[in-house]
Amino acid sequence: QVQLVESGGGLVQPGGSLRLSCAASGLTSSMFTLGWYRQAPGKEREMVADIASVGGSINYADSVKGRFTVSRDDDKNSVFLQMNNLTPEDTAVYSCRARGRFSDFWGQGTQVTVSS
Repeated sequence: QVQLVESGGGLVQPGGSLRLSCAASGLTSSMFTLGWYRQAPGKEREMVADIASVGGSINYADSVKGRFTVSRDDDKNSVFLQMNNLTPEDTAVYSCRARGRFSDFWGQGTQVTVSS
């Protein structure tokens, strides 16, 4: 049974930083693209960043380029999202995703609130 558990969310002031972590248990292979998605109230879920397994290619949403950094540690089956220079527009529930060729797993999400 695969389980993805996010941590690191919280309340932060504009301009601040947070580091999200996602620990994946039950994955039998590292051949998954790991990524972060977010959904703000009243908006559709959007991809924030993802990182492939082979080659490690990385994609970012335009809105976070230069501010967020995604990384993975396959030894720990984990993916991280370093978020800097946060703005109120980054407020959302952030969820991690493990996407393989034949499977797709999601975490429950962690709330990030950027407010003064």
